[in-house]
Amino acid sequence: MDTRFMSVTIGLIIAAAAAVTQVSCRRVTKAQVLGFDWKNCGKPDAPAVLKTLTLSPDPIGIPGDLKASASGSTSVELSAPLSVNVTLEKEVAGFWVKVPCVEELGSCHYRDACDILNQLIPPGQDCPEPLHTYGLPCHCPFKAGSYSLPQSDFYLPDMDLPYWLTNGNYRVQGVLGGQGKELGCLKVALSIHSD
Repeated sequence: MDTRFMSVTIGLIIAAAAAVTQVSCRRVTKAQVLGFDWKNCGKPDAPAVLKTLTLSPDPIGIPGDLKASASGSTSVELSAPLSVNVTLEKEVAGFWVKVPCVEELGSCHYRDACDILNQLIPPGQDCPEPLHTYGLPCHCPFKAGSYSLPQSDFYLPDMDLPYWLTNGNYRVQGVLGGQGKELGCLKVALSIHSD
């Protein structure tokens, strides 16, 4: 293989990784999420499994309306501490580059998703709609059983995103863990295009 080609390739990968770590945010006032796809990536006997997930329209506009439905199940109670390991990759020059964890965004380890839920929705406060309407929990523990969200309407507002997260192809893997065991795994692929 040509040494110059290899040097340029390595240089591009290093430059891409350096660019991706910049955290400068900007308000996204018009963006689209395209080609959303997902799959379970856990072991066949994983306790927590997403069975269905449907989002529409395609593309999804930000800001804009979103229709979503989902169903899943867990054969064990999901209780604190509930860890989540996220791996985020961005396609750069034909290569998938792992985005490091910077200010809680990117490829991060979250020690307790239950604590994060408590920060977003204080205990004692009703779960937001449509979870409240359908009797779906938003706090740990999540009892063993099946959960289903019928098709529901959501509004996605303008949002502040790191500039490196506003255009490109992405892959995300989330691994849910508890008591030293993997409980479930989900992979998502999507593209984001913004002005």
